[in-house]
Formats: sequence, C-alpha cells, structure tokens
Amino acid sequence: MHERLNSEEERALALKNRPVPREPLPDADVHSEGFRQTREARRSALVEDYVELIADLIEDGNEARQVDIAARLGVAQPTVAKMLTRLCADGLVSRKPYRGVFLTEAGRKVAQESRIRHQTVEAFLRSLGVSAETARIDAEGIEHHVSAETLEAFRKAMTAR
Repeated sequence: MHERLNSEEERALALKNRPVPREPLPDADVHSEGFRQTREARRSALVEDYVELIADLIEDGNEARQVDIAARLGVAQPTVAKMLTRLCADGLVSRKPYRGVFLTEAGRKVAQESRIRHQTVEAFLRSLGVSAETARIDAEGIEHHVSAETLEAFRKAMTAR
C-alpha cells in the first residue's frame, strides 16, 4: 500500500529532487583546463594508489610483495607486475630479486603527499557526518582530484568548527 505524504514531506522531497540551475558555460580555454586537470588526476591516481599502498605495507612492518599488493588492490599479479615496471622506470620504486618492493626518495614523497590529501579529505567528510567506512572509501577517489585550494578550504572549515 502506498502511503500519502503530508505537505511538509512533499515540500522537502520536491526541494531535494529539484534540479539545480546550470551556470552558463565558461570560456572554452577555461573549460578545457578543468577537463585537462581531471585527465591528469586520473593518470596519476593509479600511481599514487600503488605508491601509498607500498608505503603502508612497509610501515606496517611487512615487505611490500607483489602478491600482497595484488590482494589489497583487488587486481591480478600480472597487472601489479606491469605497474611495478612502470614505477621503477619512473624512479618511484626499486625491486630486489626474491625480496619486496621498496620506495625511492621520490616514491616516499609521492606517498606522503597522497596520504596527507587522503587524510584531509577523509577527516573533512567525517566532519560532515559521513560514516568512517564511507569516508574512507570516498576519500580514496576524491584525494586524487582535489586541488590544493580545496584542501586548504577543507582544513579551514574543520578548524572553524
């Protein structure tokens, strides 16, 4: 049986589902810059995820082994092997035969920057009332796309509370 909503509930639902008026399109150069930044963030996101995970595994006192990286990222070991080859070529990791993967100084820097972005986004989402699990998952994607300006705004908003 379908329940009838009272007028206050109907009004709240209408406001929630109302489309937001669209702003006029920006200049083409400005517009394309936003898409360029998004494409760049997408390209760097995977590298940052790998490097951050490798740092976490090492800091937890474990070796960062290919099998562990694959399990934690939910990908096949050949996928990890291909990415590790790329990360080595980019100077972010080093590998030793029969041992794990190690971060170079450049890799540690990328991992640290990524971790700080992730922690800031996750803390901001939590400050809005988002559950810990959802904030962790959402931060995993947002951290790669958020600008320094927005991160600073998140920090200011959290300290203002």
